[in-house]
Amino acid sequence: MKLTIVAAATLMLTSMSAPVLADDLAATGDAAEGEKAFRQCQSCHVVQDADGNTLAGRAAKTGPNLYGVSGRTAGSVEDFRYSDLLLAANEQGVVYDEATFVAYLQDPTGYMQEVTGTGERGKMSFRVRKEEDAVNLYAYIKSLSE
Repeated sequence: MKLTIVAAATLMLTSMSAPVLADDLAATGDAAEGEKAFRQCQSCHVVQDADGNTLAGRAAKTGPNLYGVSGRTAGSVEDFRYSDLLLAANEQGVVYDEATFVAYLQDPTGYMQEVTGTGERGKMSFRVRKEEDAVNLYAYIKSLSE
């Protein structure tokens, strides 16, 4: 009986102290709502797969292709001319997960300045005002890349 109680207590303590492993790239938003919100983004951005198929947007090239942005290091789309701010984020290994992406969309320059510790300016001036819209945008763009 004592052995059973000790074993149960040990198992309980072990499970409580074990780190929780979560998918950092998981999307919690509504992809359908994100698709509606993407209409604001498509004048500058496109979501185009590796085969050149346009999944969203109108082949705009002002901003980088957003295909595969979930899990991607900031400032890493080949042949895109990034600001010095995004290049600094790239050097520091800033990776887009939902939290990073949402924070960036709500204040692109301010967020990256805070993360990188630089005073550089970013090129993206558009801000997503509602956090819910930014979360939904992440879900939508991530759904296109899976």
